[in-house]
Amino acid sequence: MSNDVNQSRRRFLTATTAVVGGAGAAAAAVPFVASMSPSARARAAGAPVEADISKLEAGRRVTFKWRGKPVWIVNRTDKMLADMKTLEGTLADPNSEAPQQPEYTQNGTRSIKDKYLVLVGLCTHLGCSPQFRPEVAAEDLGADWKGGFFCPCHGSKFDLAGRVYAGVPAPTNMVIPPHYYIDDNTILIGEDGGNA
Repeated sequence: MSNDVNQSRRRFLTATTAVVGGAGAAAAAVPFVASMSPSARARAAGAPVEADISKLEAGRRVTFKWRGKPVWIVNRTDKMLADMKTLEGTLADPNSEAPQQPEYTQNGTRSIKDKYLVLVGLCTHLGCSPQFRPEVAAEDLGADWKGGFFCPCHGSKFDLAGRVYAGVPAPTNMVIPPHYYIDDNTILIGEDGGNA
């Protein structure tokens, strides 16, 4: 009989040790598993950004930061829009056939509303930040320059829709991020919306 008591006691001690050990291992694993999830700062870096364009004057540009990249919003004038139409023969991808934009901006102005251009402010060649050069026939850019973006790193040129000129180092048009209008004066950058 003494063997039966010892066996019962052994089973009890083995089960108790296994339960306590398992609970300890689970408690020790919680901080490690929690450290693998992204921080609040990392989650915020990829979050959509609201852009207020109520004070953006015609012919001007404003910059917002989204996912660590500059996003430009340009309020194009009627003259800028008209001048863009004369450039089609000088552009590498005038119809935006390369997938650099959401479907709802795959048009001649590469925008939801013709007046406002929303694009990532980085050259598609090596990621430099082009200069906003809205002036027409700038001396250093030639008589055929109708305004746009010029990358001083290697000389790539883009029109006021972010479409790349033919014969420059940049291989594709500038990137249009997902976005939509919350109302007439607010754009949400980083999400596709219902009214896009």
